[in-house]
Amino acid sequence: MIKGLHHKAYRCRNSHDTREFYEGFLGLSLAGALEITETKTGRQTKVLHSFYQMEDGSFIAFFEAPEREFEFKEQHDYDLHLALEVTPEHLQEMFEKGKAAGIETRGISDHGFIDSIYFRDPNGYVVELTAKKENHDEIVFANNPKAREILDNWQSE
Repeated sequence: MIKGLHHKAYRCRNSHDTREFYEGFLGLSLAGALEITETKTGRQTKVLHSFYQMEDGSFIAFFEAPEREFEFKEQHDYDLHLALEVTPEHLQEMFEKGKAAGIETRGISDHGFIDSIYFRDPNGYVVELTAKKENHDEIVFANNPKAREILDNWQSE
C-alpha cells in the first residue's frame, strides 16, 4: 500500500537560487542535502541533491548536476506544474508577496473547488499554491464514480 508522497525530485540550474525561492520565498525548510560523487555503478559524478520539507512531512527535492546536460524549457501549466496546498489566508499573503517581490505571479484563479495562484521558480517550473474551497471534498475524493465516468467518456470519444 502506498502511504504517501516522500518526495518529488526535479533538476535545478543552481542550488543556491533554488534555495532562495523554496526556502526564502515560499518558506519551506531546507531539510537535507547530499553530495553525490559516485553512482551506484561506480562511475565518478558530481551531483548535489537537496530536500525542502513541507508541513505534512513530504519533500520537494532537486538535483544540481552540472556535468550532465539537461534542457530547461518553459512549460505550460498543463504540461508540468507542482501544486502545493495552503490556507486561503496564506494564498492571499503569497499573492501579495509575489507581486511585491517582482516574481511572475498569476491568479487568483477560481477553479470551482480550489483557488490558485501561480509562480515560476528559478528553473522555469510552474509552482501553484492552492487553497481548498468548502466543496473540495465533494469534487475530489477516493473512488469517485463521477471521475471514472468522465474519464471513460473522454476515452470513448
